[in-house]
Amino acid sequence: MAITVTGVRQVREYVLALEFSDGSAGQVDFRGWVTGRGGLFAPFDDPEFFKQVRLDPEAGTLVWPDGVDLCPDVLHHRATGAPLPGGLRDDGAHAA
Repeated sequence: MAITVTGVRQVREYVLALEFSDGSAGQVDFRGWVTGRGGLFAPFDDPEFFKQVRLDPEAGTLVWPDGVDLCPDVLHHRATGAPLPGGLRDDGAHAA
């Protein structure tokens, strides 16, 4: 069964506390991950935009108003240190 995000709460600027379907929980600091990257992530440079994060229970992950979402397996890895499924990189992309 795939891990999904079941809860989200902002702890401080760019830091979210996450809960997962396997009962685990942890915090992720998104500042260096989603800021300063430009392109699709450009809106994340504004902390007020980042605060608009929501849980999409259907997709089981975090989403923002511009449609950006993040891989729940990578979120789980970053929050708990759990290993990533094979072929998945820490940035959420699939390895070639």
